[in-house]
Amino acid sequence: MMADSTTVILRPLSIRSQGDSWVIGRAETGNFVIVPPAARRVIALLSASRTIGDVTRSLAEETGTEFSVACFIESLDDLGFVAEIDGIPRADHGLVRPSLPWLHPQAVRWLLNPATWWAAALIIVAATATVITDRALVPGYHDLVWSQHPGIVLAVDAAIGWTVGCLHELGHLATARAAGVPARIRLGSRLQFLVLQTDVSGVWAAPRRTRMTVYCAGMAVNLLVASGCVLTLRFAGPGGLTRLLLIVTELEAMLSLPCEFLVFMRTDVYFIVQDLAGCANLYADGAAHLRYLWRRLTRCLRTCSFADPASVLPRRERQAVRAYSFLLLSGTILTVTAAFLITLPAAFALIARSVSELTDPATASRIDAAAALAALGSVQILWLRAWSRRHGGQLTDFLRTVRRPVTGGGERHAVK
Repeated sequence: MMADSTTVILRPLSIRSQGDSWVIGRAETGNFVIVPPAARRVIALLSASRTIGDVTRSLAEETGTEFSVACFIESLDDLGFVAEIDGIPRADHGLVRPSLPWLHPQAVRWLLNPATWWAAALIIVAATATVITDRALVPGYHDLVWSQHPGIVLAVDAAIGWTVGCLHELGHLATARAAGVPARIRLGSRLQFLVLQTDVSGVWAAPRRTRMTVYCAGMAVNLLVASGCVLTLRFAGPGGLTRLLLIVTELEAMLSLPCEFLVFMRTDVYFIVQDLAGCANLYADGAAHLRYLWRRLTRCLRTCSFADPASVLPRRERQAVRAYSFLLLSGTILTVTAAFLITLPAAFALIARSVSELTDPATASRIDAAAALAALGSVQILWLRAWSRRHGGQLTDFLRTVRRPVTGGGERHAVK
């Protein structure tokens, strides 16, 4: 229990304004909170080595209202923002383990220079002009099938796609590192998709221009990869397998860009929309609003007190959350439906064909079948691992709730 004489030392915090509120957090951990001006004032007073009692009295004199400074400090301590309390160090458990720790901010600072982005824009414009003047450089979907052996095509195309994906995430990581953020690349799941994703939560501390640069960096890398392929095809004129693979790389880089506009998943464009809307967590707030609507639809409100979580948000943020919740629901339904009606049947058909080809006497057919099964199997195993890491705890809690014996009579309601 903290007394009025307690002194608190905070860790170095990043602080920036957002409308009438303040964003406070640590880039090293990616933990940030949005607080009112009074909370910002508490942090300023604590940084001046004032005791809790002094801070409470000063705030009461300035605002005319009482503020529970001790409770606020406890919340900051839970977030890892407190370094010492009465000279006793506090444990720091939230440090992010960055990817490529040898990549220092000074080495990639040039990525945040506007001249770098103007140069990238010139390359993209040059490639666009080249495609417009030479329509033969425009690839089609049939170019993805560049061999008579579908298994080998699938494996090679997948390898190219993952390579482009790694470069995409490296763009996010490098620009975030230039801003001093210890970003981390890892595998994740978005609905039925296995994806690479980069945790750049610490970029919340940066100015908006830097945040937008980090969010857009991945898509810029895709455009530069596609542009490099176009310019190489036009001026180097490679032939044979090299030409085919350059075309596939161009297609892979471009085809992933429309997916970034599926904002009902946490894509690059989603983070841009969230930032422009001034929302703290658009996805979580939208999901919470949908749960509220579902309970209201099923008349759960008659038996329990449950208010719309979006009602406490500022007007602009509330409107954004309610509009996004519609996109979240409709987009999720359409994507999952497409998976069951198109993706899964196609995958099962390819697996069945590959299994049957394993007994083919021709060596080429067996190699082709093995390549297809390896490509499909590895993706599914990695997806299951990423999905279980993210949702495994929720599934375990749900199963425990289902198995829990229920006694008594009358109407029963499952509680989360």
